[in-house]
Amino acid sequence: MKNESTRNVFISHHHKDDASVDGLASLLKPRGHNLRNSLIRAKPENQRRLSENKVSDKVIKRLLRMKMKWAGQVIVIIGKETHTRPWVGWEIELAEKLGKPIIGVYERGLKDKVKIPEGLEKYSDAIVAWNHKSIMNAIDGESRFENPDGTVRPDVHGGNVRC
Repeated sequence: MKNESTRNVFISHHHKDDASVDGLASLLKPRGHNLRNSLIRAKPENQRRLSENKVSDKVIKRLLRMKMKWAGQVIVIIGKETHTRPWVGWEIELAEKLGKPIIGVYERGLKDKVKIPEGLEKYSDAIVAWNHKSIMNAIDGESRFENPDGTVRPDVHGGNVRC
């Protein structure tokens, strides 16, 4: 199948949700959508250095800024613990400062409501369920807010309007 579209995105997520990053690309690719993700994935030797705090926050922030500037949109994978991750919060704030559309996507398989990161509630352009149509509509600019099961959220605090 020929790709209908290729999108440059930055995917923000809790490292425990790495499989969801790959799953997102796998969900969209067979339907003609290719995601080129600029997130930083550390090689094992670099992950060890990160875990041992041998890489400064200043260096990490510089790398993240470079990667995010390249992306057209920022997708935040929403898992059960995402709201507790300081780096995810920082990335959402950076995306807002850079004027990037911010799309929350609930992790595959979530059935219950989960706490949404504060910045995502505040700045998101869309928050959608793990469904290729909802995700692509959000990437294409539709401002829609859903629960993990795909039903419409009644209490939306986000809803950025970008011109």
